[in-house]
Amino acid sequence: MKTLMTTAKVALLAGSVAAAPAIAFAADNPIRGNIRIVIGSKSTGGDTYQASSIIAEALADKIDANIKVDAVGFSAGYQALARVPSGNTLMIFHDQAYLGHLYKQKGYEDPFKQWQIGPSFATNPGNGYLVPKNSPYKNMDEILNAAGNGQTIRVAIQPGGVSEIGYTAMKNAVRLAYPGQEDNLVALNTGSQSDKNQAMFDGLADVINGSVQANEQYTRLPADDQKAMNFVWLTAKSSTLQGANPEGMGQTSRDELLQYASGLGVKVPMDADNDFTFDKEFFFLYNKRMSPEVVAFLDKALADVFADGKVQETLKKSFFIPNFRTSAEAQKHFQAKRDSYAKIIENLHK
Repeated sequence: MKTLMTTAKVALLAGSVAAAPAIAFAADNPIRGNIRIVIGSKSTGGDTYQASSIIAEALADKIDANIKVDAVGFSAGYQALARVPSGNTLMIFHDQAYLGHLYKQKGYEDPFKQWQIGPSFATNPGNGYLVPKNSPYKNMDEILNAAGNGQTIRVAIQPGGVSEIGYTAMKNAVRLAYPGQEDNLVALNTGSQSDKNQAMFDGLADVINGSVQANEQYTRLPADDQKAMNFVWLTAKSSTLQGANPEGMGQTSRDELLQYASGLGVKVPMDADNDFTFDKEFFFLYNKRMSPEVVAFLDKALADVFADGKVQETLKKSFFIPNFRTSAEAQKHFQAKRDSYAKIIENLHK
């Protein structure tokens, strides 16, 4: 009986210790009430929703709060964020926040002026492009050469974002090899991931932007299935992709995915000396009027989430690479990244 009582006491003590951080954070939480996280995508099947759900669950556990993720798209997300400076509405987006502004897309204001940049938390090394499994084009070389030789190639993208910068790079690669033929690559402007997928299912697109998280399942279908597709390019640097779990995603290993990375199995030249690459990163956006107290609280809470180590494993299982930066660090990083790709976009459009 004494042993049982001792065991029970140990279990109770362990539970109390485990609960202590959440209780402490809850007591110090300057955000009163539930928290809504809006995301810059309308799809619940894409990588933005997946990454956001993982970090939201970990944050909710840490601060003992109810947090809901809403896939509303960037426009509705910006409107919701603008209305609530208390911290009860936060936003998660990715590089499209500044790329949309660089591409002068309607509704995309300069995020560094319009919002506060919050912490980053993940990189998706699986952003890429796919073709139907029964496509006559089996790789990027065949796609670029076909466009260069007069074939019209329709590429489904979401204007102003990560998908468009890859499309811009594809057009530039055609221009380098076949001057004057780059307009044979034609943008099919769609919305979020489900819209791009549907464009391929309906036979409207020859190539679509997608991700390992959202599209790997379709690469396992037989070729005669209308939804079957294959990867042809992953935009991440090969060094970034090598940081992902060796198991990869679904039934596709990291080594199998590496064949679609620049410098290993694919070449999309940016100039005579360099291939184009792009790492897609996720981060928080805050209302400009949100208090420094709330910013500091969320920085500390997320730092503790990553210090615990569990969220990293969850992210890796979904083929994301953990990538935490505080708000101040993320601000500097993404401003520098924006400036770098602004020059690339300018050069690609010359």
